[in-house]
Amino acid sequence: MPAQETVWIVLKDGCRLAARLWLPDNGGPVPAVLEYLPYRRRDRHRGDDAILHPGLAATGYAALRVDMRGAGDSDGTMDDEYTAQEWADVNEVIAWITAQPWCSGAVGLIGLSWSAFNALQIAATRPPALKAIVTVCGSDDRFADDMHYMGGALLNDNLQYGSTLFTWLAPPPDPDIVGARWREMWHARMQAISEPPAARWMRHSSRDAYWQSGSVCEDYARIDVPVLAVGGWADGYTNAVHRLLSNLPGPRKGVIGPGAHAYSHVATPGPGFDFISLAVRWFDRWLKGIGNGIDAEPMLTAWMQEHEPPKPQYDVRAGRWVAEAEWPSANIARRELHLSDAGLAAAATPVAVTVSSPCTVGLASGEWCPYGWGPDMPLDQREDDAGSACFDSRPLDAAIEMLGRPEVRLTLSVDQPEAILALRLTAVAPDGTSTRITYGLINLAHREGFAAGTPLVRGETFEVTVPLKVVGYRVPAGQKLRLAVSTHYWPLAMPLPVAATVTLRAGSLVLPVRRGDAVSPPDLGAAWSPPPLEVEVIEPPARGRLSVLHDVATGDATVEVVRNLGAIRIAETGLELRALGSETYTTRRDQPSAAVSAARRKAEFIRGDWHVRIETRSTLTATATGWRLHAEYDAFEHGARVFARQWTIETPRAGAPASGEPAGAAQ
Repeated sequence: MPAQETVWIVLKDGCRLAARLWLPDNGGPVPAVLEYLPYRRRDRHRGDDAILHPGLAATGYAALRVDMRGAGDSDGTMDDEYTAQEWADVNEVIAWITAQPWCSGAVGLIGLSWSAFNALQIAATRPPALKAIVTVCGSDDRFADDMHYMGGALLNDNLQYGSTLFTWLAPPPDPDIVGARWREMWHARMQAISEPPAARWMRHSSRDAYWQSGSVCEDYARIDVPVLAVGGWADGYTNAVHRLLSNLPGPRKGVIGPGAHAYSHVATPGPGFDFISLAVRWFDRWLKGIGNGIDAEPMLTAWMQEHEPPKPQYDVRAGRWVAEAEWPSANIARRELHLSDAGLAAAATPVAVTVSSPCTVGLASGEWCPYGWGPDMPLDQREDDAGSACFDSRPLDAAIEMLGRPEVRLTLSVDQPEAILALRLTAVAPDGTSTRITYGLINLAHREGFAAGTPLVRGETFEVTVPLKVVGYRVPAGQKLRLAVSTHYWPLAMPLPVAATVTLRAGSLVLPVRRGDAVSPPDLGAAWSPPPLEVEVIEPPARGRLSVLHDVATGDATVEVVRNLGAIRIAETGLELRALGSETYTTRRDQPSAAVSAARRKAEFIRGDWHVRIETRSTLTATATGWRLHAEYDAFEHGARVFARQWTIETPRAGAPASGEPAGAAQ
């Protein structure tokens, strides 16, 4: 079923949005499934669209991919993610869909990443025709659980994704679609870039109104349509499935596979499953009213990962499917282990352990959000363990399965006005191999919550609870559990420019231990999709850490990362697209203020006599009280620069003492 390449949706203010439409062969009005995002249906996202939307159309749905205002061939400009304008536009699009002769009046939303976020956000606006959503690898909490901050600690993904969005805020529309207007539209888009997105996100270093907007966790009751939430253990956004199932008031299901940041029928590591059929069953139930039994299936289905040695990249993860009838589940028991001088023990005892980690702890972390396209998974943790305070259990007498969110409770003091902690739960094999199970971060400025950050008082003892990432993992008998605590986790998190020493005085690790198989998992089927997009691959996509260089003389460590969507020639449109990028992260072992994060991106479009290129460069460093971002944006037509702009922006850091003010001391 060939797609209608460009369907124009005209909004009330005259803005035209460009859509691609797939209709089923059976004729007659049918329900519609919409995906709405800025990632250019004509080129950048064309490959993803080709293996999802034809599959939806083949099962009796009208499938639409709409480029949001300011993106692709749509009119207007774009400056940020998840805005009130975005939600208002989608509500108009949904109303437009229901007025079309091919639509039955029922609409569903589907999305991955950006479109997973806005599927939840739009559901909270309650458009009347919206009947159900499928959200994949998204989040309900924009501050605590997105690629900007983790536990209030600034992630370097804020820079890397900020650089990507910076580059893709303003590429030109396709002249084959919009005609001679393309150059005028392109320059209007570039002129509208007010600042690099990474700078805006760093300016909001606490959970303020900016982050509350679009965080559906602020009021789950606003979402009254059925929600299917899907994730992968390798992805950065798995926690949202846990929270949505725990808090949404209406019909809901969750599936967590082993994969990274992608739709589950194409995600790696595998095994994948038949995501398209799962989504269709969900929409069949709520858009077509078909009683297909999905209501009676377990609320949560998850891949229980079996322990295996750590590798930078997996094709398939060992394990099995398990299920829980409800979530939270009565089948999950809490097991608490306490910090002691002997390691992790059953009884609570005071400890006095100090930790001040080298700035290079974290080299084995892997990426915050793996994509499965390269070496981006966590490695053997022994090198990071060596720079951490480690608490080991006795070898396990019997295997344990964890499903849910572990948490760590600590009593501690710090000798500096600011500090971060990284907490890693690992499984230690008899040969010493240390495999990361899950982890968490906290900026201790947010020890009392994310609403505001306040400097620490030197030497003052306080308590903090740190949730680790949700996990499904089986640790075999004979292995030990290890809780590793460090004051750096680089380059996953941007280091604070102070060498803090943390004294641990007491603490515990609480594990969500699964009792056994109370219910059977549903059959999710084998992964299937329509044929992929026909392209000539010039440079394949690649993401991951390519190399780590240690300079023995200076103590510097440098991590080189590739961030390529690839370079392809698309047969359908005759376009050559190049979307290439890289990052370099440098730190000095004993000098956290020396850390530098740098990202480079290039987007290039070539067809006949049309040749445009965008290049961006972004560099992040720390100051005594904040962050400094220098960013450059250059655009070229036929090799000649036609637009250039630079920014150097300093933003305050949550919890940093004000300039010139002495740090506090315990009285």
